[in-house]
Amino acid sequence: MDLDLAGKRVLVTGASRGIGLATAGAFIAEGAEVVAVSRKSTPELEATGATFVAADLLEAGASQRVLDTVLADDPRLDVLVNNAGGGEAADADLLDPLGGASAAWDDIVALNLRAAVEMTRAALPALSLAQGAIVNIGSSSARDPRGVPLSYSAAKAALNAFSRGLAEKLGDTGVRVNVVTPGATRTAILTSPDGYMGRLSATMGIDHETLLAAMPEQSGMVTGKLIEPAEIARAVLLLASPTMPSAVGSNWSVDGGVLKTP
Repeated sequence: MDLDLAGKRVLVTGASRGIGLATAGAFIAEGAEVVAVSRKSTPELEATGATFVAADLLEAGASQRVLDTVLADDPRLDVLVNNAGGGEAADADLLDPLGGASAAWDDIVALNLRAAVEMTRAALPALSLAQGAIVNIGSSSARDPRGVPLSYSAAKAALNAFSRGLAEKLGDTGVRVNVVTPGATRTAILTSPDGYMGRLSATMGIDHETLLAAMPEQSGMVTGKLIEPAEIARAVLLLASPTMPSAVGSNWSVDGGVLKTP
């Protein structure tokens, strides 16, 4: 299938690993030009051939500085993928029913909601000229807030609301806004001993590999296995593709069946 992405200019945030890395690579495989944004590059990202721009999106004005850099030599931008997210909850926050102290909420909301809002704000003039596409990466925890800090699931739920409302407001510009909602995906957040799941297992006194192996069944994934980042990337490419002009304001779940309501 030709997704008509060859020659398109794409910006992917949080692109150094996991879903962002897989998404950058998938766009390049389709012939797109990718600008990859993250705090640091990785050998895996360098191997994709993407243009790297270093930025910490939690810093004031970072999104506009990124866009100024990206558009300085080439004013085109066809696709924005707001993938940056996650966050490092303190050990005490992992078992806090309120999802952490006020400072933890500030950090999680800033990374999982405000960064997408500000990057969208900065990119919108260029995207409007191209009648392009925005794909935001959500989380199944926005609709099933078990097993993660409540601050994270609330921020992702807000991202869903922002995305749906923005899709309506941008209808006359030709810019399409959609969301991909992954379930438990095989990324460092889950698999690294220093990631969320590794630290949670230590806090609970459970072996990390044992907890990870039980996760699909415990969370209700009917597939019985974690999702691979490449599968999320394929959904992103479909929603970004000009061949899907009627995909507007949608939220595609790629979650292994964990969400049980229609």
